[in-house]
Amino acid sequence: MGSMWTTKQNKLFENALAIYDRETPERWANIARAVGGGKTVEEVKRHYEALVEDVKQIESGRVALPLQQQQSFCWQLQGPRIHVRGTWAEVSMKQVSG
Repeated sequence: MGSMWTTKQNKLFENALAIYDRETPERWANIARAVGGGKTVEEVKRHYEALVEDVKQIESGRVALPLQQQQSFCWQLQGPRIHVRGTWAEVSMKQVSG
């Protein structure tokens, strides 16, 4: 069973994914440190894998999103300011693949 993630930790996780891309040395350790709360590298990796699976489910149409999440919106991330506009699935995929 996975550990509990607070809303704040999820936001920190999303921001850290934008900052520490796939090319970053020690990516998962940096993300775990950014999330805080004693999250381990393994917990962060499992959380990422669950996010990837969620995005796949959404993109395949197997999961219906509430109407407000289907509409466009803009995210502003900490660190380098990154603005992404699109549906929830588009913005999520940008975070996962970015």
